[in-house]
Amino acid sequence: MKIKNILTDYYKIPLPTVMTDSTHGVMRFFELITVRVQDNNGNEGLGYTYTVGAGGNAIRNLIETDIKPILINENCELIENLWKKMWWHLHYVGRGGLPVLAISAIDIGLWDLKCKSMKTPLWIALGGNCAEVKAYAGGIDLQLSLDELLLQTQKNIKNGFKAIKMKVGRELLSEDYERVSEVRNLLGDDYHLMIDANMGWSVEKAIKASRTFANLNIYWLEEPTIPEDVLGYSRIQNEGNLPIAAGENFKSIYEFKNLINQGGVTFPEPDVSNCGGITTWMKIAALAEANNLKITSHGVHDLHVHLLASIPNSSYLEIHGFGLDNFIKNPLKIHNGIARAPNSYGHGIEFKWDKLNSI
Repeated sequence: MKIKNILTDYYKIPLPTVMTDSTHGVMRFFELITVRVQDNNGNEGLGYTYTVGAGGNAIRNLIETDIKPILINENCELIENLWKKMWWHLHYVGRGGLPVLAISAIDIGLWDLKCKSMKTPLWIALGGNCAEVKAYAGGIDLQLSLDELLLQTQKNIKNGFKAIKMKVGRELLSEDYERVSEVRNLLGDDYHLMIDANMGWSVEKAIKASRTFANLNIYWLEEPTIPEDVLGYSRIQNEGNLPIAAGENFKSIYEFKNLINQGGVTFPEPDVSNCGGITTWMKIAALAEANNLKITSHGVHDLHVHLLASIPNSSYLEIHGFGLDNFIKNPLKIHNGIARAPNSYGHGIEFKWDKLNSI
């Protein structure tokens, strides 16, 4: 089968509620970039990526002007070969950033197309470990009032979640501690509670925060400092008192390799929409397994449920605030804190194109 065409679209998706964290500030919309990879037999694979509000049009233009021309008439079953071709074609201007988000979207579309032709669900084609995956509710809630934060937590409990994540990184560490303490008191000790600083701290402040929160039974501290500071992550994990989750802003397997080798992470956290797609994500999962580490996910939970279901070293699936439930025909459902990978061919995601195009 050969690639006949690649259709690319861009959408600005309004968020149902304003979201806030320590680095991106106030977020009222996110950008969705979709690709439809079509073969010469009339089949189609869907891929997509997203941004937190900027750069989406540039990603779309990269696909249209630089990636699409080199893939037309190529064998769509040779995904590893096509990934390498895209990577080296854009290597000089990228090695990360926008090119890797573009590659991710195409790679996801190619895997969807391949699995549909095999008449196999993605999670089974990738290995097929267990369809059921533990899920947590990921709040983007730094500037919510304490009452609003507790109300959100109560809603997540009512919806069956057994694990919750909240943002930290307010101006005063004492404010963070009060808010985390109140959420822990509401949850009790039987719920897992994660906290996420979104790169907002220096290494020294992150170590201090890790020690401060240690008595609150925190499951992990996520992204305490900037992703470039690998040695800083090693210090935070070794001098602090909490396991570290990190990697949502990494754009290659090599960054994960360096962080793991330096002992800077307990829960590697690749995002399939920005790390290089399914091809790279699975390699990162294998790297983590070789180092006896469990993988978590970031964003695009409708895709990540397949990836976590396919591997033996999964931890938690993040149910992300940038969900596409209103624009997907059969969005992922959570029951008693468990997500189940669907058995439809490919990844099973079908967009409501009319609704997207009406935004």
